[in-house]
Amino acid sequence: MNTNDALYTYCVRLADTAVILSQRFCEWCGHGPILEEDIAMSNMGLDLIGQARGFYAYAAALENKGRSEDDIAFHRNEREFTNRCMVEQPNYDFAYTMVRSFLHGAAAYLQYRELTKSGDETVSGLAAKSLKEMTYHVRHSSEWLIRLGDGTDESKVRVQNAVDDLWQFTDELFEMDEVDQMLIRNGIACDLTQLRQEWDQMVDEVFSKAGITKPAPGGFQSKGGMKGMHSEHLGHLLSEMQFLQRAYPDAKW
Repeated sequence: MNTNDALYTYCVRLADTAVILSQRFCEWCGHGPILEEDIAMSNMGLDLIGQARGFYAYAAALENKGRSEDDIAFHRNEREFTNRCMVEQPNYDFAYTMVRSFLHGAAAYLQYRELTKSGDETVSGLAAKSLKEMTYHVRHSSEWLIRLGDGTDESKVRVQNAVDDLWQFTDELFEMDEVDQMLIRNGIACDLTQLRQEWDQMVDEVFSKAGITKPAPGGFQSKGGMKGMHSEHLGHLLSEMQFLQRAYPDAKW
């Protein structure tokens, strides 16, 4: 694998995670608990779509095979997607969505912050834009976690249940492989393992304010997503997301 191929893979991974989470956010459109929140989650979904488009477009340019960002997003099967498994989990309830947004968003915020220092100008530019958006996502979701955790008995149970279920996917947020290592050596990517302690501190601070119990270490589903190993939920999500492109391939509107 050369640096160009590694960078293509790296960008697709970032884009896949963003586009799948965007679909989960946008599923709330018209179903939010209050009008303001309905709009907020739709806008966060659009933020993630923008991030995905940027990294997909750069990946397509690196590949140089005439494909566009739409081709990469809509014409791959679930085993070809390399998103983190956390983001494909369904929206069981509002608390679940906010917990997932916070846990993933805090890790993404730290990663994009480091990627603004990337030696690749396109990556650093896309990261700088994404960082501003993830700053809001983290603030928004953390405020909701505190509100829910410090709210009614039911809201506290729901947010704790969401944390207990999603915690198994947190280790994967910091998983790396030979692609990351090559790009780190070339000054392009960042070492995710160096961000884990700061992420833990961010989580501990919010959980403490919310009265949420942090799960015990262990029981992680730490490998799979970036190698194409996913839960049964991703295929169902893609069947909706990709339907129009698959039904009418290369259609012009």
